[in-house]
Amino acid sequence: MCECSIPNGKEEAHLGVADFDYELPEELIAQQPPAERGTSRMLVVDRATGALHDDFFSGLGQYLRRGDLVVLNDSRVIPARLYARRTLRREREKPTGRIEVMLTEPAGENQWRALVRPGRKIAIGERLVFPAPTGEIVLEAEVLERGEFGDRLLEFAPPHDSIGDDSVGVNFFDILDRIGHVPLPPYIHRDDADADRDRYQTVFAHERGSVAAPTAGLHFTSQMLASLEASGVEIARVTLHVGLGTFAPLRVERVDEVRLHSERYTIGAAAADAINLAVAEGRRIVAVGTTTVRTLEAAALAAAGAPIQPHSGATDIFISPGFEFRLVGALLTNFHLPQSSLLMLVSAFAGRERILAAYRQAVEQKYRFFSYGDCMFIA
Repeated sequence: MCECSIPNGKEEAHLGVADFDYELPEELIAQQPPAERGTSRMLVVDRATGALHDDFFSGLGQYLRRGDLVVLNDSRVIPARLYARRTLRREREKPTGRIEVMLTEPAGENQWRALVRPGRKIAIGERLVFPAPTGEIVLEAEVLERGEFGDRLLEFAPPHDSIGDDSVGVNFFDILDRIGHVPLPPYIHRDDADADRDRYQTVFAHERGSVAAPTAGLHFTSQMLASLEASGVEIARVTLHVGLGTFAPLRVERVDEVRLHSERYTIGAAAADAINLAVAEGRRIVAVGTTTVRTLEAAALAAAGAPIQPHSGATDIFISPGFEFRLVGALLTNFHLPQSSLLMLVSAFAGRERILAAYRQAVEQKYRFFSYGDCMFIA
């Protein structure tokens, strides 16, 4: 088990969170995925010159080299948004409206950390019940503690205890698949739809555990992956489960004060071997998404110059200008929120001024932003 964290570099000490702001018209925030997966636009950024080029994701192959190692995050999004109601503790107590519960990460056997809304009404010791669309109660949970940022620790009764003897063999995730909703981010102003179960999931998603999609991977189709491999590009998969940090705003003014929530990751034997061989042979490692960047660079820091070992761990690594990249040589990423840690990561990779210039061009050219939006390739 590896627990990885880094101190902030000296070069970023003068920067404030407000230095990573930009103007974004509301209408450019994508509310739906493109009609067909893989048809998004792609802004290409040359780190060396700052040159910008408008293209489409379908042209990604021309920017990759034979022998490149493309690393994907294969975490699978769970239907983590649930709706509950309180159990009444007194006969005269008035029932409340529905309670929104967003699971963020597992915390032990039958326990999950969660964001709860409206949170101020949900006290330690409360019991929540979760009905199915047909009305029967299929899950129950007790609130065990309140977290630093208003999150709650919930302990769920085993599913067979709460839905009856006829459900033997049904596990917690089976129940989530039945009653849970796709955890679309708050800037998508609509309820989730049946189509989101497919489109808010990468085609290579495998390891269940994220509560938000690694969105740079949403552009890939199976055909695109096969085409890249046929052209001599190598593909490896790692896992980082996206958790509470995705939803938590930065609560400080200075970049060197930013601290992120820890997220779980795994690098398997095949991925470790592929990464080490690419490094030894001087081949470029292309990260698909900021979650992949964080996984690779956290592992590199833990290895301290030695080969990457297969392992599982947790990282709160924060990457901002001044960070020294050890593995990642190119990056495919979506556009990120103003004043966010992810925009800081991308700025660390390509330079803050160049990234902000790229974002200004993307706004001028009416690119679509955020999870269901267009992408950037930075090399």
